[in-house]
Amino acid sequence: MLNETAQPAAANDGVNVTKRLRSELMSLMMANIPGISAFPDSDNLYHWVGTIKGVSGTVYEGLEFKLSLRFPTDYPYSAPTIRFESPCYHPNVDTAGNICLDILKENWSAVYNVQTILLSLQSLLGEPNNASPLNGEAAQLWANQEEFRKTLLKHYHEHNSQA
Repeated sequence: MLNETAQPAAANDGVNVTKRLRSELMSLMMANIPGISAFPDSDNLYHWVGTIKGVSGTVYEGLEFKLSLRFPTDYPYSAPTIRFESPCYHPNVDTAGNICLDILKENWSAVYNVQTILLSLQSLLGEPNNASPLNGEAAQLWANQEEFRKTLLKHYHEHNSQA
């Protein structure tokens, strides 16, 4: 008897996640915020491809980065897994594209959504948290913005010329 009642609840959770993700997709599309976008990868609503553009006035200005967004089956109660697919030279991004951002870890809340995440990542590009770097070299170089930009562009263009 317990299995019969547990099954519909699990199926219902999947329906709720699907509804939430579809709603977030529509909200993101309707908001049409410059510099951020994300869409499901083919027909998999639990895996999205996103892009963020560097904000004007930062060392990332004019650069665009591709992201992978993977949503757990209990989203939004658990944070999605977000990775940079494009190499991103940044104090809070490691060479595998993993991101150190508190709202994706210990400070995650179900009130956050894809738009919040993308805007937070875009903001992080220009305002890293050097207190908890994943890339120590980038964190040290951050103080010298001219040198940082040169190194950033080298990494960025090396990847884009290989693609």
